[in-house]
Amino acid sequence: MAYQFDGFPKFGKEQLEAVTATSSSLAKGWQTIAAESSEYSKKSFENSSAFFEKLLGAKSFESGVQIQSEYAKTFFDGFFEYVKKTGELYSNLAKETFKPIETALTKVQASAQASKE
Repeated sequence: MAYQFDGFPKFGKEQLEAVTATSSSLAKGWQTIAAESSEYSKKSFENSSAFFEKLLGAKSFESGVQIQSEYAKTFFDGFFEYVKKTGELYSNLAKETFKPIETALTKVQASAQASKE
């Protein structure tokens, strides 16, 4: 019966390595997402400022409407691009974060199965 406990230090080390790798992946992923969000906010602010400057310089109602339409198209194009990119980043974050845990669990399951046989 004692032979079943021989592998616990090894499993503990593997679990610690998995948690460390997961934490590292998580931190890196959040930094990437934060940088992307910051960049989007900066671009959005710049585009909004340029829009208001253009709108203030409009000579007629029709040109104001045209400027507003162009801005709306630019805004929504940029927003959907941002949402798509951050969605991909979140997906990659989840995959990378759980990869070390999945590997460690697979090893534990394989070892437990081998000890039963």
